[in-house]
Amino acid sequence: MNSAPKNKPLPAPEERRRLRATVDARVRAELAHADALVPGSDVVPSAGDLYAAVLLVKGLPGPAEESGGAAVSGADGDAAAKALAALGTDAESVFRTLSRPVADADEQACARRLRWTVEAVDPLSVVALDATAAADCSAACGLPALRPGRAVQSGGRVFLYVDGLEASLADPARKRRVWEQFKALAE
Repeated sequence: MNSAPKNKPLPAPEERRRLRATVDARVRAELAHADALVPGSDVVPSAGDLYAAVLLVKGLPGPAEESGGAAVSGADGDAAAKALAALGTDAESVFRTLSRPVADADEQACARRLRWTVEAVDPLSVVALDATAAADCSAACGLPALRPGRAVQSGGRVFLYVDGLEASLADPARKRRVWEQFKALAE
């Protein structure tokens, strides 16, 4: 008599599609709840893969966001995608958000919104792209102050702060420094 457990058959394709739609709806609902914590935060929408391996967090809106783009959708988003691809990360498996999408928003509300976003997307890595985002990630996720280029593991995730990705694009020396900091994701 064989007492080995029998493998359950995989769900049919239609059942997998329904399950995926249900999970998508749950993640979207959690992200909508997060946005509701900071009134007006949907003015600069978060965007990307709902099942992202990497969550990119920018502190305040920059030129691309101020002209109507989604979070981290400008030259800084392109630079981040290139850096992630160079590190072997699927550049399509990224979700982008702002930690302070509204000027003068309550910092505690922004921290709760960011925490909800991190938990909804459930990435492997969270990359703070500037000092504001790093401080906000620390506050939201109960971390000590993040230091540039130093990966911190917490709650099954890696948190990394790169010192001003958008600002580095116009400064070759700073750009090299930010690239060196990004490499901590691969270590």
